[in-house]
Amino acid sequence: MLTGTCHCGAAGWSLTGEPGSITACSCTLCRRYGALWAYDYDNERICVSGATSAYKRLGKADPALEILFCPTCGCVLAWRGRRVDKDGRRRMAVNVRLAAPEAVAHLAIDHFDGLNTFEDLASDGRCVRDLWF
Repeated sequence: MLTGTCHCGAAGWSLTGEPGSITACSCTLCRRYGALWAYDYDNERICVSGATSAYKRLGKADPALEILFCPTCGCVLAWRGRRVDKDGRRRMAVNVRLAAPEAVAHLAIDHFDGLNTFEDLASDGRCVRDLWF
């Protein structure tokens, strides 16, 4: 199980099982947050703990995602889909930058062009440690 906590320790997340590859996205939010995402579904393999606040993108009539952050220290914990899938599940991702470096350093990075094309980019062989250290 992977775990991550905000800077003040008031909020955190856990991800049960193998996280798979981690995504670095270039969208207007992710590039500002510097987040690296591991995915699953809300209250399945991912659980968020502690008090959180949510940010929804301004200027969009019906934003697809909300960003969960600690209301005390401001660390970005996760994003959560605002709509449930056809099977009743809600997609979610946690920010692995809140995990202990040694727990996630080896995980492969996938790059996603969330700014222009909304397509996966070719793998360049880097892992979390290459973007962190």
